[in-house]
Amino acid sequence: MDLGLNLDPDPDPGPDPDLAVVGGGAAAVALLDALAAGATPPSAPGTIRVFEPSPHLWRGRPYGPDLDVVRVNVPPGISSIRHGDTGHYADWLGERAADHIDPLLGLPVIPRALYGEYLTHTAEKAVAALAEQGRPVEVVPARVTGVARQGSRLVLRTADGQEYAAAQVALCVGTGTPPDLYGLTGTPGYTADPYPLAATLDHVPTDSDIAVIGSGLTAVDVVVALDARGHQGRITLHSRTGVLPYVWQRPIDGRRPQHLTAERVAELHATHGTVTLDALTDLLREELAGRSGDFDALAAELRTTTTADPAQRLRQQLDAVDDPRAGRRVLQSAAHAVGPYAWRLLPEADRARLRRHFRTAAAVASPMVPVNASVLMRLLDSGQLTIVPGDVRRALATAPPRTVVNAVNPPPQSIPAGARHLVASLVDTGLGTLHPAGGLLPADPRVHVVGDLAAGGSFITPSIPGVAAQASRTARALRAPLS
Repeated sequence: MDLGLNLDPDPDPGPDPDLAVVGGGAAAVALLDALAAGATPPSAPGTIRVFEPSPHLWRGRPYGPDLDVVRVNVPPGISSIRHGDTGHYADWLGERAADHIDPLLGLPVIPRALYGEYLTHTAEKAVAALAEQGRPVEVVPARVTGVARQGSRLVLRTADGQEYAAAQVALCVGTGTPPDLYGLTGTPGYTADPYPLAATLDHVPTDSDIAVIGSGLTAVDVVVALDARGHQGRITLHSRTGVLPYVWQRPIDGRRPQHLTAERVAELHATHGTVTLDALTDLLREELAGRSGDFDALAAELRTTTTADPAQRLRQQLDAVDDPRAGRRVLQSAAHAVGPYAWRLLPEADRARLRRHFRTAAAVASPMVPVNASVLMRLLDSGQLTIVPGDVRRALATAPPRTVVNAVNPPPQSIPAGARHLVASLVDTGLGTLHPAGGLLPADPRVHVVGDLAAGGSFITPSIPGVAAQASRTARALRAPLS
């Protein structure tokens, strides 16, 4: 089937394309899908060029072919790449969802590779639709290293020395690979990036002791994959806090929030001119008061996140999967549904308060699925898995393991290593500015950012629905005439 996709590695630049999309992962898929769904004026056809150097077009780093136990950490109902259509992903899955039910959660938990197939399918449908609209999509398998003004045009430079003109540019570069915080690159036995785990773990002796740097969702993926492959050696998670992600709970009702909503936050802002963290806390209290919630119990649990024994806390989390109290469920949902909007309205002092509790917020907002938590609990109980908080550098130097896997998650709004030259060029040419809290802020209406690199976002990494919402807003901006 002709999808209108041109994979010529060195296309003739010709006339200025309508749009250059830098990056070909989930954010780019969401943007193309939103562009295909919107009305494009028939008088404004134009080529869209997508620049993606990796071999896994449309999947991005997290969703390439991998082991089936490497799972998406959210249920299908909140994984749609199409903004405003929560059933888009579940409809695509269809009967396959029944093959991946998490018995504790009672919902499908899908392998990342299968989610990558969904992204690929969505992108191909969007590409075909755009081609029918007179906007063919070309893919350039090269890394963009710079963007500059050339008269009224924008010109993109790639690592192979080519130049490509564009009317507008959208950066969809993703979150990047784990940062090497401890200078271990080049050390024998060191794995800088665990994905894809199917390839990474092929080189790990099954009886070796393994140090995993990090204790977030990526570290959980590493441990679960090791267990699935029958690893016999000891596994140690090293991180500054030792905090594991919280564990998803079963949904208890389908009620929509009544108090902790974007509408109520907007009312607060209209009435008082600002929105404070205390005011948001009051909205949470109101929400829980009418939903079998216990605010004091939730607050107590949050306060002990970074101090409680990780194994004991994990056991309590597993025991609470069916807990009827709604507190943590409401907070997790609000972190993504209301959090990004509320964050923009908070005074800087309140933002600083939240940043000081980043590890707790990330653990709550990005929980692990119970099936993975059960594997960790079993390994902790058997003594094969150990969690060591504290000075990671000193711990690794004291007892050097044969194998070290870097599972550190990049900080939100950080610049991926592969995009540093690109971002620097945008700043140097005045097309963008770096935000003091991280991320890139476009300084030209022809430059757009979709995904975690977008400045001014929440202090936690955006979810797939958050990225889809950004893509929808960007698509509207791209369809609007430039002033």
